[in-house]
Amino acid sequence: MSVIAAYMVPHPPMIVPNVGHGDEKQVELTQQSYERVAREIAYLRPDTIVISSPHAIMYGDYFHISPGRRARGDFGRFRASEVSFNVDYDTELVSRIEYLADTEDIAAGTLGERDASLDHGVMVPMYFINKYYTDYKLVRIGISGLPLSEHYRLGMVIAKASEETGRRVVYVASGDLSHKLQTYGPYGFAPEGPEYDKRIMDVCSRAAFNELFDFDESFCEKAAECGHRSFVMMAGALDGKSLNTVMLSHEDVTGVGYGICTFEVTGEDNGRHFLTQYLNNKKDRIDCAREASDAYVRLARKSLEHYIRTGKQIDLRECADVITDEMMHTAAGAFVSIHEHGRLRGCIGTILPTASNLAEEIIGNAVSAATRDPRFDPIEEKELPWLEINVDVLSAPEPIDSEDELDPKKYGVIVSSGYKRGLLLPDLAGVDTIDEQVSIARKKGGISESEPITLERFTVTRHI
Repeated sequence: MSVIAAYMVPHPPMIVPNVGHGDEKQVELTQQSYERVAREIAYLRPDTIVISSPHAIMYGDYFHISPGRRARGDFGRFRASEVSFNVDYDTELVSRIEYLADTEDIAAGTLGERDASLDHGVMVPMYFINKYYTDYKLVRIGISGLPLSEHYRLGMVIAKASEETGRRVVYVASGDLSHKLQTYGPYGFAPEGPEYDKRIMDVCSRAAFNELFDFDESFCEKAAECGHRSFVMMAGALDGKSLNTVMLSHEDVTGVGYGICTFEVTGEDNGRHFLTQYLNNKKDRIDCAREASDAYVRLARKSLEHYIRTGKQIDLRECADVITDEMMHTAAGAFVSIHEHGRLRGCIGTILPTASNLAEEIIGNAVSAATRDPRFDPIEEKELPWLEINVDVLSAPEPIDSEDELDPKKYGVIVSSGYKRGLLLPDLAGVDTIDEQVSIARKKGGISESEPITLERFTVTRHI
């Protein structure tokens, strides 16, 4: 067997009457939909329920799968400890997922558990399911900071492991939608909030899982969603399957979006291998961009690829085909930024020139961005086809007297306080205001909001 059905559900603790004390009536439609989901799962009688939760243990570069034979949890955090759960884990399925993830080079496993207790992202679905059905074992998986494509791949591994162990599996993707839908909500309002909810409900109501990859990370962050990666993992578990899809409900009365959709597997569909389609399309776009890139980017790419493959910095003579006279006769600071699958993978640069010419500046900074950015592991050779690179050449910084002289789309900023200094390039996705720009630069420099600062601005010539 394999994954026989999947469900997209929210996890507001207040929907549990012992927690809500009447407030749960605000989301009565969501309650009714949850009851229907629970009855459907009881009818299917799965051997195992896999729940991915944004509130399980989360790492930036690793998927945590809960270890051990069993777990318990309660709503004590929400003053309802009398609502408790005890569940057995499917250790055989967990072991198979770990093994297959390792063979597929996916960073996932049972290491690094910090809290064995069930989280509310798991317990809210269990509260409804257990009303009707308890004869199941659980697999509990956290999301990660890895790209959406990795979440989809892990979902595919879950499906394969389910098939190889002969399990009838129901997948529950636990996740709220935007937390910024209403001004009176606990997180306030952002225009991206309603837009996210509208888009995600449209995508999931059509099971158009290929479109899940189109949600920009900065957009999701501004919408303050918590379930997107969980939904992508679910989509991976349904890769290549034909589905009967029903959108049951969507509510936003509390300022947080709650959406419920059901996905019944009805057979195979070779047209629904969405990760393959996504990667093929992305590879085509990257190849086209590579062909269209200018000499600065070609030099950065050539130098970092040479270093990653050989462990040695490339010689200027080996770059004669891409080096221009301007690069050889100009000295300037430069930043090399590397992205992979829409996420920053490395960015290192110099504010002022440190080499005798711009060509050497770019070569050195490209290697550093790929291998020495302390925020990331060094780039590996297998990643090279997926890298998107740009080079920013900086003008000389000029002191300014006020933040009013900044424009985050036009100017980069250097924030200094004593020996501490933070820099932020201009025209970055998700940085739309001067306050945001200065605040981020402060954080990069380790400068608190209370410390006095001096400001400099600069422009860049961006090469793509």
